[in-house]
Amino acid sequence: MARFGQWVDMIGGVVWGPVTLALLLGTGVYLTLGLRFMPWRRLGSAFVLLWRGRRAQGEGEITPFQALMTALSATIGTGNIAGVATAIALGGPGAVMWMWLTALFGMATKYAEAVLAVRFRERDALGSYVGGPMYYIRGGLGRGWRWLGGAFALFGMIAAFGIGNMVQANSVAEALGSVWRIPHAWSGGVLLLLTGAVILGGIRRIAQVASKLVPLMALSYFAAAGAILVLRWRALPAALELIVTQAFDPSAAAGGVAGAAVWAAIRYGVARGVFSNEAGLGSAPIAHAAARTGDPVRQGMVAMLGTFIDTLVVCTLTALVILVSGLWNDGGNGAALSTAAFEAGLPGYGAYIVSGGLVVFAFTTILGWSYYGERCAEFLFGVRVILPYRLLWLAAIPAGALGKLETVWSVADVMNGLMALPNLIALLLLSPVVFRLSRFRR
Repeated sequence: MARFGQWVDMIGGVVWGPVTLALLLGTGVYLTLGLRFMPWRRLGSAFVLLWRGRRAQGEGEITPFQALMTALSATIGTGNIAGVATAIALGGPGAVMWMWLTALFGMATKYAEAVLAVRFRERDALGSYVGGPMYYIRGGLGRGWRWLGGAFALFGMIAAFGIGNMVQANSVAEALGSVWRIPHAWSGGVLLLLTGAVILGGIRRIAQVASKLVPLMALSYFAAAGAILVLRWRALPAALELIVTQAFDPSAAAGGVAGAAVWAAIRYGVARGVFSNEAGLGSAPIAHAAARTGDPVRQGMVAMLGTFIDTLVVCTLTALVILVSGLWNDGGNGAALSTAAFEAGLPGYGAYIVSGGLVVFAFTTILGWSYYGERCAEFLFGVRVILPYRLLWLAAIPAGALGKLETVWSVADVMNGLMALPNLIALLLLSPVVFRLSRFRR
C-alpha cells in the first residue's frame, strides 16, 4: 500500500504540474477577458436570476435553482472543510490567495461550461435531458472529437468514486470517529442506506433533497464561522495579512526553500480550490444541463454563483477560522485541523458543528456526484448501465469509509487533473460560441 501511495503521489505531481495549472488559470483568465469581465459585473443580476429560478422556466428535468443546489451539493463538501485545512497545512496561508484567484477567474469558466451544456444538451433513450463536456465536445466540435468526449466521460466515471464518493465517506468516518467515537464501519453503513434511499430515485429526487439540505447547512455553517470571527475580530487583520504576504513569500510552507515554498502554495491552493469549486473540471455543467430553461446564458449566470458561494464564501470562512485560531502551523491536517480550529473558537460546540456540517455536506456531495458519474457512464455504455452503476456506487461508500485518508486524497487529486484536461481543451476551442451567445448580455 505504501508503494501504491508513492506511485499515486508521483503521478499527481505530474498531473498537477505547470501545464495543468497554467491551463486552469489561463482558461479562466482568457474567458474572463473574452467576456469583458461580465461574470464579475453581473454578479448581482445572477443572484436575481437564481431567486427567480425557483420555478420552472422551460424544458428540462429540474428548476434552475435546483440545478445550482445540485451542483453546490457536489461542491460544498469535504473540500470546504478538510480541503482548505490541507491546503493551509501543506502550502501555508498563502495557498488561500491562490484559492481566491482560482475562484475569481473560475467564475467565467463555470459560466462557459453551463452555457455550452445547455446549448448542446440532448435527450437520451429514456427521454431525459443529458449534457456536459462529453456532449458539448461531440455536439460543438463534431463527432471526430468524440474520443475527447469519451476520455472525459471515462475519467469522470472513475473520478466520481474518488472525488464524490470515497473521499467524502472517508472524511465523514474520520470526523464521526474522532468526535462521536463512532466506528468507521457504522458510518459507512448508515451513509450507504441514506444514499441508496435518494439516488435510486434519479435526478429529481437528488435535486429535491439538495435544494432543502444545502441552503440549511450552508446558513448554519455561515452562522457558526461568523460567530467565531466576530469573537476573534482582533486577529482578523493578521490572518488576512498572512494570506496576502505568504502567497509569494519563500517561507510560506514549513521547511520550504525559496521557490519550492511558493510552488507549494500555488499547487495546493489551486488544487484544493478546484477540488472544492470544480471550476474547469466539467462536473457542474452535467447538472445544469438538466435545468428547465431555454436560455443558456441565464443558466450560465446562475451556474457561476456556485464558484462564488463555494470558494469565496464558504472556503474563506473556513480558512479564516483556522488562521485566527493560531493552530494552522501546529502540525494538524485535514478535517482534524478544521475541527480543532472551530473547537478553539466555540469551546464545547465547535467540534460538533464541524462534524455535523461535514456529514451533511459530504452526504450531499455523494448524491450530486452519483449523478455526474452516472451520466458519464451513460455516455459510454448507454442507459442500460444506470442501475448497475448506482449499485456499484453504493458499494464503494463503506470501502471509502474504511480507507486511508492520504491515499484517497492523492487519488482524487489525480482524477481531478485528468478530468480537467479534455474539458479545458473543449472550452478553449468552443469559446467563440460562448462569446457569441453572450455578446448581448455584457
